[in-house]
Amino acid sequence: MKKYVLKIGGMRCEMCECHINDVIRKIPGVKKVKSSHLKNESVVISLDHIDEDVFKKAIEGQGYYYLGYQEEEYKKKGLFDFLKK
Repeated sequence: MKKYVLKIGGMRCEMCECHINDVIRKIPGVKKVKSSHLKNESVVISLDHIDEDVFKKAIEGQGYYYLGYQEEEYKKKGLFDFLKK
């Protein structure tokens, strides 16, 4: 699984966050998304790699500004992971 932190400009309120979340959720492979207009970012969890152009087209197609992203591996944390040491 992959974790993306997308930098997005133009979000001003909670409704902008909801709008961005809806747009990103429609991208194939996306499992979870959470946006923050205060941080100007969206955190996306996906099953596989998603090309940067896909995010850019989706975000800019709605009138927001795509400012870049960071990608990293995502490991789902379980309830008893604290016992694994």
